[in-house]
Amino acid sequence: MPLPKVADARKLNDEELAEAILAAKRKLFELRMQEATRQLEKPHEFKHTRRWIAQLLTVERERQLVAKTSEESTSTPEATATEAPTEPATEEE
Repeated sequence: MPLPKVADARKLNDEELAEAILAAKRKLFELRMQEATRQLEKPHEFKHTRRWIAQLLTVERERQLVAKTSEESTSTPEATATEAPTEPATEEE
């Protein structure tokens, strides 16, 4: 199996991405079980699966950050316009 590409992960919608993360974690668990029972035929699958999980989680986090920044940018102008400027505290002697 060739290494998966991050472009493949970016093509997935949010639901498919969550399903792919669960499937990859399940596969990693199965690989660990195969290794423990000495039935693992392709040890390089560990590396491929861990890398795929990392790519999926990275894409998920990127989407979370984009959603957060777009949410903040729509609410920021209104919030900053209504806030009163704070004056620095002065020390009295």
